[in-house]
Amino acid sequence: MSAKYEISVNVSTQYLPEQSDPADRRHVFAYTIDIRNTGSVAAQLISRHWIITDAEEQVQEVRGLGVVGHQPLLQPGQSFTYTSGCALTTPVGTMRGSYQMTAEDGTVFEAPIAEFMLAMPRMLH
Repeated sequence: MSAKYEISVNVSTQYLPEQSDPADRRHVFAYTIDIRNTGSVAAQLISRHWIITDAEEQVQEVRGLGVVGHQPLLQPGQSFTYTSGCALTTPVGTMRGSYQMTAEDGTVFEAPIAEFMLAMPRMLH
């Protein structure tokens, strides 16, 4: 695939202690994603596919249209940023996946999302 169809994905994560309950095996994380069209053709994010794995190798797969209720159309150089979240039963896990994109010229392509870590900060006593 040429550089016409290129999407860069940057992720930052945060543990949400106020929504988590470690005693009940509930660890909630927020992730903020910046999607930027680094290619030369406008492209629309149609759907997403996530693979979420906890520390016990339990895997959840999530598929759905758009992100946070949007299917952003990104012109070359444009970006879209959103925040979402997930809950794990363990204090550490990973997420990876892809966005399914459709370019202005009708070409369908995937924008991979590299694996990233979800981790509760260490508690120092």
